Amino acid sequence: MIDYDGRRFRAADGDAETVAVYHQQDDLVWGEVAGGAIRRGWTAGTRQPDGSLAMGYTIVFVTGEVVCGHTVNTPELTEDGRVRLHEVWERYGPHAATGTSCIEEVC
Repeated sequence: MIDYDGRRFRAADGDAETVAVYHQQDDLVWGEVAGGAIRRGWTAGTRQPDGSLAMGYTIVFVTGEVVCGHTVNTPELTEDGRVRLHEVWERYGPHAATGTSCIEEVC
């Protein structure tokens, strides 16, 4: 199983300004994100028996918009040993949406 404690992630699409730092204690995983269009964000959840992460999130954008949702992240190891998380997410509220994205570990 992957230990997420201290790992840093960025969007795989090349957004170099936004960085998420993850932490882990047993099956509890949480993280903070900031930079770029994100003023501050948080995520927290659990690592599932299959290795995926089931998490909720709140993000405050620099525009002042606040979004909340949940995501299921499926890990993959890259050829060079970094972690790539494939995210399936759902956003709640007035800007409700669903989608997929990918973040990759920054070494």
